[in-house]
Amino acid sequence: MRRHRKKRKNTGWIWMAALVLFLSTAAPASAQEKFDSTAEYAILMEASTGKILYEKNADKPLPPASITKIMTLLLGFEALEKGEAGWDDLVTVSEKAWRMEGSRMFLEPGTKVPLHDIMTGISVVSANDGCIALAEHLCGSEEAFVQRMNERAKELGLTQTQFKNANGLPAEGHHMSARDIAVLARYLITNHPKILEIESTTDFTFNGVYQKNRNPLLGNYPGADGLKTGSTDEAGFCLVGTAEQNGMRLISVVLKMKNEEVRKTASVELLDYGYQNFELYEVAKEGEIIDEVPVRNGKELNVPVKINEPVSAVVPKDRKEDIEITVVPKKETVPAPAAANTVVGKAEIRLDGEVLTTAEVSTAKEVEKAGFFTILLRNIADFFRSLFKVSRG
Repeated sequence: MRRHRKKRKNTGWIWMAALVLFLSTAAPASAQEKFDSTAEYAILMEASTGKILYEKNADKPLPPASITKIMTLLLGFEALEKGEAGWDDLVTVSEKAWRMEGSRMFLEPGTKVPLHDIMTGISVVSANDGCIALAEHLCGSEEAFVQRMNERAKELGLTQTQFKNANGLPAEGHHMSARDIAVLARYLITNHPKILEIESTTDFTFNGVYQKNRNPLLGNYPGADGLKTGSTDEAGFCLVGTAEQNGMRLISVVLKMKNEEVRKTASVELLDYGYQNFELYEVAKEGEIIDEVPVRNGKELNVPVKINEPVSAVVPKDRKEDIEITVVPKKETVPAPAAANTVVGKAEIRLDGEVLTTAEVSTAKEVEKAGFFTILLRNIADFFRSLFKVSRG
């Protein structure tokens, strides 16, 4: 059963309305077709739905540099969530952590540093030394921590990811794809939103050293509040950006850029493309009646069905009226008696035949079973209707 959101007017001006509709929908589609990211490896995702709005060579495994730290931070947050660690835990800094090169928070060997500072240093100033300190604190060694990183990658379905260390310094076989990075970033943001509070911090001072957040989008792009930069000679310049505008959060990934400026430009172009061409639209509210399904042996022949949760979908701008809701029942008919709120199937939200998302549907009210004679009369009527159809055939 299908409910069309598209409105139709039966007037003599249909041809003109059709022309207007064509022009209004064709323009955004054309803009989408013409867009080509300046990044060779890129992806753009809407965070709440996971909808991919743009991709280019998104499955190519590449050195991710400090983008690796998104997984390191995820394991930190998950340890906190499980009670395996606390924000005020004191992390002992090893000589190995102290000797880390590249971006650092300048930990001193033998000192004890609150876990909160370690997590902040990794997030804000991309601290390589902080990653080793965290890994050793949670798993005893970086090697054991990296094993957990790879296990978690498999659990999350990251098919083009393999970690060799906790901070992304160059190592043979250490790689991620743009798609895997976007999926991981979405998971971290969705399940541990505190990361955005930390990542949006513009500066960090530790051990007397003041450093600025390396994310070029912060303070320069509307709604930007994360997520992670990375750069090595091997990986080039990488950036996972995220921003929220008008209730829609986007995640952009660009990899292997030539310098900081083109990395920023490519990220801004991706985010602009998303916000200019798409919107997050609430298709149906929780409890909204969307259709009805037939009932077998009920006092009523049909029962209305409702959406069990709010349903939103990412759609091209000016295409909301083209969305269709199709109810797909579990069975051809609902057997009576049936209580209210009985799950009877799902709703498929479609645009141009593509399923954007789905949601459970249930009966909006109770359906009682019909009496014996009512059922008998219906069966007799159905019998004669079938004979009539045969005779006409």
